[in-house]
Amino acid sequence: MNSKSINGKSTEDIKQALQNSLVDGFDPTVAIVFMSVKQDRKAICELMDSKNIDVFGATSCGEFTNNHQSEGEIAILLLELSKEHYAILFEDFVDENLDNAVSKLANNALKQFTNPSLIVCSPGVNQKGEHFEGEKLVKSLEKSLGPDKICFGGMAGDDWMLKETFVFTNYKEAKYGIVALVLDGDKIALNGMAITGWKPLGITRTVTKSKGQLLYEIDGKSAVELYLRYLGKEDKIAEKDFKVFEELSMEYPFIVERDKDETVLKTPMKIDSAEKALVIDIPMPEGSKFWFTQPPEFDIVEEVIEKASELKMELRTEADALLIFSCAGRQPILGPMTTDENEGLAEVWQSPMAGFFTYGEFGRVLNGRQNYHSGACCWVTLKEKA
Repeated sequence: MNSKSINGKSTEDIKQALQNSLVDGFDPTVAIVFMSVKQDRKAICELMDSKNIDVFGATSCGEFTNNHQSEGEIAILLLELSKEHYAILFEDFVDENLDNAVSKLANNALKQFTNPSLIVCSPGVNQKGEHFEGEKLVKSLEKSLGPDKICFGGMAGDDWMLKETFVFTNYKEAKYGIVALVLDGDKIALNGMAITGWKPLGITRTVTKSKGQLLYEIDGKSAVELYLRYLGKEDKIAEKDFKVFEELSMEYPFIVERDKDETVLKTPMKIDSAEKALVIDIPMPEGSKFWFTQPPEFDIVEEVIEKASELKMELRTEADALLIFSCAGRQPILGPMTTDENEGLAEVWQSPMAGFFTYGEFGRVLNGRQNYHSGACCWVTLKEKA
């Protein structure tokens, strides 16, 4: 499989970059497109369609390719892949429930290939304007496909506006839909992992009162007051504390126990002053065990790259292409280190790369089960089997 990554600030930039990529006989069949909601999706799809290139697309919260990271632009990974080895599936679930849409998509994937592997993108926000139910999507996919099937991907973004996100193909797009690049697992190998890098701090804590996304009590104490003290606010809750919360909370998520020997990051997004509760991006049911986190440092990035290097050595394989689905929260927290992280992964695998900053990630931790993630760098390589 041959691949190339291109990027641009406009449709015209992409048109020229695409033309330049074809001069050596490169003949792509698939375009994996990550682009800002501000860009013209229809024009990009029409451009790819004019070259007989199938589109798998999602809007972003920042996008990147080899040696280039941007906001408000377009990043594309072009794959020269036999049409017998892939299919692009799309399900719009605005008029039906998520489980039905996922079941349809999974059944179609199994009709295409006996051993399908999937790259999946979903909405980032739901019909209510809330964080999309990524965990529900993954569980539904696992139920329909089986736990052994490989699936990586991310939730679409909209440049931090949290209003409308889109997934799309050549002729279809949806605010509330799923797009999947289905690969023949007997012909194309996917290898990757989801990893956060955050480290636990102090003792294990327990959620003692919660309802949905509202977290009221931790260890029998006010969750708001305890969390603000953790952020360095010792006094009573005041209006000025809300600004401190907005600036710091994303840097200090919770590490929550999940499955056997596996954790997930869950982040306090804001304070509901009327309820006197923390609003968590992913619900934390009563009884949940978790830790506060240490301040983020450069070793977060070092761990991501180190684990990738170890996996490459263990598998003794190369990569034809690399996709990265990185949580949108990593960029404001890690700053320029996110570029180091993305470029470091591309350097490890020595392959064309594209990715975007997401509102949630799909993948597996090393030796773990299929799961939804928050705050993670989730990467996957594609390699055509001999």
